[in-house]
Amino acid sequence: MWTAKDWKDYEVIDTSRGEKLERWGKYILLRPDPQVIWDTPREVKQWKQLNGHYHRSSKGGGEWEFFNLPEQWTIQYKELTFHLKPFSFKHTGLFPEQAVNWDWFSDKIKHAGRKVQVLNLFAYTGGATIAAAKAGASVTHVDASKGMVTWAKENAMASGLEEAPIRWIVDDCIKYVEREIRRGRKYDGIIMDPPSYGRGPKGEIWKVEESIYPFIELCTNLLSDNPLFFLVNSYTTGLQPAVLSYMLNTAVKKRFGGIVQSDEIGLPVSSNGLVLPCGASGRWEQ
Repeated sequence: MWTAKDWKDYEVIDTSRGEKLERWGKYILLRPDPQVIWDTPREVKQWKQLNGHYHRSSKGGGEWEFFNLPEQWTIQYKELTFHLKPFSFKHTGLFPEQAVNWDWFSDKIKHAGRKVQVLNLFAYTGGATIAAAKAGASVTHVDASKGMVTWAKENAMASGLEEAPIRWIVDDCIKYVEREIRRGRKYDGIIMDPPSYGRGPKGEIWKVEESIYPFIELCTNLLSDNPLFFLVNSYTTGLQPAVLSYMLNTAVKKRFGGIVQSDEIGLPVSSNGLVLPCGASGRWEQ
């Protein structure tokens, strides 16, 4: 398992009964996590020191309950700064486990010995975008939500990247990739963090199990003659690491050579030394 173990401003403190107890900077949040199927004693003191608790509804969705939590605050990961704010469906605007991937592709960008063009698809609030830009890449950030792109811009500014070569695109990712292919654009690295389910601008249905492989194949047409990496993240339990490996081997390695590795990603739990699984990632590199 690839573990994001270098955080100082974030930690999973404990997990029990379908919930994870987290520290985001100096604030303690309690959020649902479907992986937490165990019932262990809630002994650490932070269980009783909450600043925010997301209550899952039996009818789906849920709502936040706050205790002295600001509307927005910031945390840092190494040289990166992120704006956080709790919003609908339990999220805070950041997936901390992705830091293990930021470190991986940042190292590749820094040691490429050339200018690197990166395409970040389903780019959300820009964690991967600002990590790649901080490492020296030119980044194209694509997300269908204008609000998420605005949030990502704020993260870039907070990280001192307001003048960095980042293109901010509000668009459907599939439509954008198709247009980039027609324009003849090429990228040295591609990152994608696709949702499990979604709808396109004209009502098109995205189901990750049905749509992800054709989309990976489509994106290979944007890779440069000497590509550096291709990263696919999955939060869908049906897409195991071996499935990600199989797709990258057949769609990317078969065409460009290189190597493929896939694994679960996770976060260490400070109270017991165990690791909370947080999905999987597939990596291709030259």
